[in-house]
Amino acid sequence: MSLKTKTTTVKTGPLGLPIELLATLESKVQAVKTTPGHGMAGRHATRQLLDALSGHRDPGMFGRMFPKLPALSVSDDKLQALADAMVDNDPNITAGNNPNIPAGFTYLGQFVDHDITLDLTSLGEKEKDPLGIENFRTPSLDLDAIYGLGPDGSPHLYARNPGEGSGRKHGPKFLIGKNFNSGEGEFRNDLPRSPEGFALIADHRNDENLLVAQTHVAMLKFHNKVCDRISSQPNPPADIFAEARKVVTWHYQWMVLHDWVERLTEPGIVAKILHDGRKFYRFKRVPYMPVEFSAAAYRLGHSMVRQRYAHNRVFTGADFLLFFEFTGLSGGLVGDLAPTPPTTPPNTAFPTLPSNWIIDWRRFHELGDMGGAHVDLNASRRIDPFLASSLHNLPGGGGNLAFRNLKRGVNLGLPSGQSVATHMKIKNPLTPNEIASGPDGAVAKAKGLHTSTPLWYYILKEAKVRHNGERLGPVGSTIISEVFVGLVHGDQNSYLWRHSNWKPTLPSKQAGNFTMADLLGFVDDVNPIGD
Repeated sequence: MSLKTKTTTVKTGPLGLPIELLATLESKVQAVKTTPGHGMAGRHATRQLLDALSGHRDPGMFGRMFPKLPALSVSDDKLQALADAMVDNDPNITAGNNPNIPAGFTYLGQFVDHDITLDLTSLGEKEKDPLGIENFRTPSLDLDAIYGLGPDGSPHLYARNPGEGSGRKHGPKFLIGKNFNSGEGEFRNDLPRSPEGFALIADHRNDENLLVAQTHVAMLKFHNKVCDRISSQPNPPADIFAEARKVVTWHYQWMVLHDWVERLTEPGIVAKILHDGRKFYRFKRVPYMPVEFSAAAYRLGHSMVRQRYAHNRVFTGADFLLFFEFTGLSGGLVGDLAPTPPTTPPNTAFPTLPSNWIIDWRRFHELGDMGGAHVDLNASRRIDPFLASSLHNLPGGGGNLAFRNLKRGVNLGLPSGQSVATHMKIKNPLTPNEIASGPDGAVAKAKGLHTSTPLWYYILKEAKVRHNGERLGPVGSTIISEVFVGLVHGDQNSYLWRHSNWKPTLPSKQAGNFTMADLLGFVDDVNPIGD
C-alpha cells in the first residue's frame, strides 16, 4: 500500500508506518543482554520505537501511559549533580528504616520485575516480527520466570518422577539444587546448577544476587509443596502440574496485589481500581509494559536497598555487595571449576551456594518466631530520593545507578512529574518548594529541576514528602496500582478472569487472604540452618 503526497509516494508497512522508519526501528531493537544488570533481559524499549508505537492500542512489548505529554529534556551535568545528591549518607541509622515494609519485599519486588519483563519470544518470532507488534510475550504475573515453557518445553527445570518408569520421565515438581556443605550440614536450598555453576532456571537474572536467588528457590519450593498437597488428596487430578501451576499462580497474583502493592501504595487505591477500573493504563486486548512504570515508578525499589543485612545466624551484618559474590551469574559459584578447598571473597569460588549462606526468612518477612527463637527483622529503607552508597558505584564498572535511572528517563522521553500529576488531576501535587526541600532538593532547585522534575525523582520525593517514605504518594501509587491490576486483569488465565470472586484457599494467618509470610510458612522451611 502507499500514501500519496503532492510530490512523492511513500511505501508503508505494518501500522501504516513508512518502510524506511520501520527499517530504522528494526535496527534499533536491542538483542538479548546476557550480562547481569538490574532488570535487563529480552527486548528493550528505545525512544524511536516508543514514539512510533505509543498509545493504548496494544503497542507491543512497550508503550506509554501518557503518550501526549511532552518529554522532559535535561542535560547530563544537571542529572549528574542531582544523582550525586541522592546518596544515603547514614545507611544504617534506624530513622532511615521503613517500619511497614520488611526488607524481603525489596527482593520480592525484583523477582516480580523479572517475572513481568521476561521475554520468551523465540528467535524465529523476533525475526518475523522484530518490533514486537504481533508476536511477543505479554507482560503478566504468570510466573513464567520459574515455569519457563513447562515440563515439555523446559524439561531441564523439572525433577524426574520416581513413580513413573523408574524415574525415566520428569514429574510435576521442580529441581532444587544442593548446597556446598560449609559445616552446617547437607541441604537443598540453592538453585539447580549446571556442572559449571550456571543456574538452571527460566530467567538467568534471578541468579544476579543471592537475595533474589533465594526468593526464586522459595517459589520453586512453594510449587513443589502445592504439588504434594494436591497429590495427597483422595481423588487427585490427572494433571497435577497444571492444577498446581494454577493454584500457585493465583495465590501469587493475590499476594502481589494485596500484600506487596498495597504496602507500597496509598490505602484503598488497589480496591478502588479493582472496583472502578483503570483510567490511565489502558489497552484493547493485551497488556504492554509502560515506560512510565518500568523506567520510573517501579524503580522505587532502588531506594529500599539496605547497605547491610542480618542474613542468618552466621552472617548478622553482611554488606550488600557480598550478595553478588554468592551467585553463578555475578559471582563465584562455578560448579566443577571451583578449587579444593574453595576460596572466599574477594575471589569467591565455590561449586554451589555454601550452606552458611542459606537465608533465614524470619529476618526478611513477618514470620515471628517460626523456625526458632526471636530474631530482629530487617526493615527496608524508606522510599525516598536516597540510595545506598553501593548503588552509586555498582560492581563491575556499572557506574552510578541514580544517574543511570535519570538518564534513562530522558533517553526514553519520559514527561516531568508535574506534567503527569497535572494530567492525572492530582489534588495535592508537589509544590516547587516541597521538591526543593532537603539537601537533594537544594541541588534540584539550583539546577532548575524543582519546577520541571524527572519523573523517577518526583515519585521518590512525593513518597518522602507525603508519607515520610513509608509508602508512595498519589502519582506513584496510581501508576503502580493501575499497572499491576492491569497486568493481572489482562491475563486471561488469571483469577480475575477465571473466577472474579475467588479468594485464596491455602493455609494462611487470615482466612481468605494470602501474604508472602503465609507462602513461606506454607513451605515450612524458613530457617534451614537453625539458630
